Amino acid sequence: MSRTGVYLAHPRPGSFNHALFDAVVQELRDRGSDVRAHDLCAEEFAAGLTAGETETVRSAADTPDAQLASHRAEVATLDALVFIHPNWWGMPPAVLTGWVQRVLVPGVAYKLGTSGGEPQGLLKAGRALVLNTSDTPAEREAGEFGDPLDRIWSACVLPYVGVTDVRRVVFRTVTDSSDETRASWLREAREHAGALLN
Repeated sequence: MSRTGVYLAHPRPGSFNHALFDAVVQELRDRGSDVRAHDLCAEEFAAGLTAGETETVRSAADTPDAQLASHRAEVATLDALVFIHPNWWGMPPAVLTGWVQRVLVPGVAYKLGTSGGEPQGLLKAGRALVLNTSDTPAEREAGEFGDPLDRIWSACVLPYVGVTDVRRVVFRTVTDSSDETRASWLREAREHAGALLN
């Protein structure tokens, strides 16, 4: 049985991001995946790095933070990853950025011999799906901003830790979307989630 981690980063219950999260988790479970679902804001995951967590080369030491230790242990067992979050200032929300920085650490997600060397990705998960919501039209996103979220996930974060198959879908614009449009987006999200298991 495949094991999939699904991570939601949105602080407001009832948001469309929450609807995406619920739909994806249900679809993956319906297809037989062992889903580890995390609403990071509801779990009150602490985003801030401590001074002792700033090493980039030496393997991370054991942490006394039980929640953090649990996330690190779990992510190493996953076959696939799903991240669901809005585009805020061209970045993921702080809670998810903090999760990346605190969980995907040396010795857990990658190995780096020297600061100038090439990383060796350690995660078992070879596939990831990123579902983003946005209120910026696609033309403006590409023309003015260059789609920074694509660079963050597809170039900076996921390949570094060994995820070679990165899929990303953006639902836009959310604020003025109709109920029918949102329903179609939820169906699309389910389809993408299901395809992640193939």
